[in-house]
Amino acid sequence: MLQMAAEEYSLALKKGQREFKELTAAGRNPHPTVLDEILPPSFTDSIQELGLLEIPAERIVGVKSAGRITAFTASFRPLLEPKTEFAGKWMNLCKAHLGEAGIQDPILCYEYLGDFYVQEGNKRVSVLRHFGAPRIPSIVRRVLPARSDDPRIKAYYEFLDFFRVSRLYTVQFRRPGDYARLLKHLGKKPEDVWSEDERRNFNAYYHYFQDAFQALNKHEEVLCEEALLLWLDLYPYQDLGRLTAAELKTTLAALWEDVLSTSQASVQVETKAQEAARANILERIISVPDHLNIAFVHQMTAGESIWVASHEDGRRHIEEVFGSKITVRSYFNASTPEQAELAIETAVMEGAQVVFTTAPPLRRATLKAAVAYPKIRFLNCSVSQPYSSIRSYYGRIYEAKFITGAIAGAMAQNNRIGYIASYPIFGAPASINAFALGAQMTNPRAEVELRWTCVKGTPQEDFFADGIRVISNREPTQNQMQQDFCNYGTYLMDDMGEPISLGSPVWVWGKFYELVIRNIMNGGWKHDKGESKAVNYWLGMDSGVIDLDLSRKLPAGVRQMAKILRYGMLSGNLDPFRRRIVAQDGTVKNDGTTTFTPEQLLHMDWLVENIIGSIPPFEEIELRSQPLIRELGIYKDRIPTEKETRARENFDRIR
Repeated sequence: MLQMAAEEYSLALKKGQREFKELTAAGRNPHPTVLDEILPPSFTDSIQELGLLEIPAERIVGVKSAGRITAFTASFRPLLEPKTEFAGKWMNLCKAHLGEAGIQDPILCYEYLGDFYVQEGNKRVSVLRHFGAPRIPSIVRRVLPARSDDPRIKAYYEFLDFFRVSRLYTVQFRRPGDYARLLKHLGKKPEDVWSEDERRNFNAYYHYFQDAFQALNKHEEVLCEEALLLWLDLYPYQDLGRLTAAELKTTLAALWEDVLSTSQASVQVETKAQEAARANILERIISVPDHLNIAFVHQMTAGESIWVASHEDGRRHIEEVFGSKITVRSYFNASTPEQAELAIETAVMEGAQVVFTTAPPLRRATLKAAVAYPKIRFLNCSVSQPYSSIRSYYGRIYEAKFITGAIAGAMAQNNRIGYIASYPIFGAPASINAFALGAQMTNPRAEVELRWTCVKGTPQEDFFADGIRVISNREPTQNQMQQDFCNYGTYLMDDMGEPISLGSPVWVWGKFYELVIRNIMNGGWKHDKGESKAVNYWLGMDSGVIDLDLSRKLPAGVRQMAKILRYGMLSGNLDPFRRRIVAQDGTVKNDGTTTFTPEQLLHMDWLVENIIGSIPPFEEIELRSQPLIRELGIYKDRIPTEKETRARENFDRIR
């Protein structure tokens, strides 16, 4: 037994020496991390005694204090020569492990942010990890970090809730909301206590998935648990118990570009319309299409939905522009996941080369099809999506909203303005705030009273009864504006409640679709794999996707002002948010010298000081709107799982 232990030490030492050289060459710390060196001085005030736990061996990443860290590599492989006292103790532990009794005593360690740091038992960890022990008994003390807005800290406090019911350390997410997503995929509520069988099955499934993940992963910044979440977006949890190892690896490999893109900190937001230069003759022969088959997939019909009608306006525009160079088909009533998948599959079978899905809830079906058909270009009408297999698109409507806010401020004789917002989704607060800033620019005393169509109430009637006469409502397309001007945009209500149009932002979807198709035909979207880059189009007035219609009933001076602001927006010289901005809570969001990034504008979740009203919580959102809020809501990651599940069940009942 002693000879066997000596041979095992020699093998472990060789692996340790190799690991030491590799980490040193890569400029990384070759030894275990020291917890005392990363903790704040007052950490002793926030320690919880967890008692005896079976902890994942792979999550033991360091030691409590420096001590003899030079005796080990970062993964606890030995580094000292065989004749040392250290080596002798290591070999004695090895003999015990190989004997009938095994290593009996648990180690003592500290847990911090889901990782473990050994105080007593370094050599036990080294021996057990050398033999591939998946879990190690330990007396655990948890060090709680101070609460903060850091996403990693927020995610950790969500883990604490997850741990209370699951008793699992297997997964450690770094983004808020991911534990809720996992529970949803498992069909569990946050308060459901896990049984021992459920823990055992999850660990088995996770490590089965981890084997496939590690076979593909060459990027250490990618987490296996994040890859699992993306995989579960497309496949049921039970498939982890049905698929063979080869089948599982194939499904994950098809998703790999999206795994890499979702692990990145941000999405590439394209805010400028760029048409590619014409490809050379050889490129055109090889890759540039002379004819495109295009499909539009809608949740409802144009007769049922103004939103669908607006995109159908865009479809008619490209048919007029490109004529025989394109063939376009529209598919309607993709209102359930099953119907969405069927509609997209039908479009593909009928030869579609470019597929536009025109609503955020169609995102998952779009991604599933994009993974299955990587040579087809898929775009989903939504924002802030982290996938490389599909591109998302939306408009910077806040630019035109700023101008109509300036009009409203100039026209509000009692300094009171009503704003009817649709949904608290990405980009919506930017539009509300831009409108309020525009009103504040022309009328420093203007107050904007905010109401939402996605909660119970009758905003327009309530405004009229309360003496508010200038109102901002939803934004139309150009065709809708021509047909029914006064039900959209910003208008003034007379004493009888009849609207007098002032002006409105307008969606020009046809312009966007024209830009995308022209770009493809000019060789600008080669659809190459390997870049792992998520692209979101977020185009504004300078691209023509968003425009402004002004009423002829506007006073001449106000109309001229609006034209000047429009020119400033088109030329890029006007930024509505580059000014001093104070939020409702009194905090200064901009001192006047900062330009907000697209990500800051898209994820804005605060309101400026001259707005009366708030962003409605999920509980107040009407049932029909809750699925959209779960997809694109600015607080979607904070919606508890049971609320989201109930919302989907209610939506299915009333649809």
